[in-house]
Amino acid sequence: QVQLVESGGGLVQAGGSLSLSCAASGRTFNGYAMGWFRQFPGKEREFVAAISASGGTTRYADSVKGRFTISRAYTQNTVYLQMNSLNPEDTAVYYCAAALELSRLINLKSISYWGQGTQVTVSS
Repeated sequence: QVQLVESGGGLVQAGGSLSLSCAASGRTFNGYAMGWFRQFPGKEREFVAAISASGGTTRYADSVKGRFTISRAYTQNTVYLQMNSLNPEDTAVYYCAAALELSRLINLKSISYWGQGTQVTVSS
């Protein structure tokens, strides 16, 4: 069974940091672009960050650029999201996802796999 399992969410004060992990199992995702998304209550899921299959290209939403960093570890079949300088507006459920192309993640189209999500709460 193919699974993406996020971890690392929790409660943090404004200005703090959190590191999210997304562990893939059931198959190798080395040939997939990987990404992170978030969903605010009552809103649609939105793109946060993505990394290409090769790891050579990354993309970020303007709202997180300079604060969040996406990376991947091929041997661990894991993708990470380092989040710094968090603010209450970053409070959301964060999801990881896999797609065959980076553009599919950026455009939220034809996503192959989704994780179940992890809650991130930033207090003021």
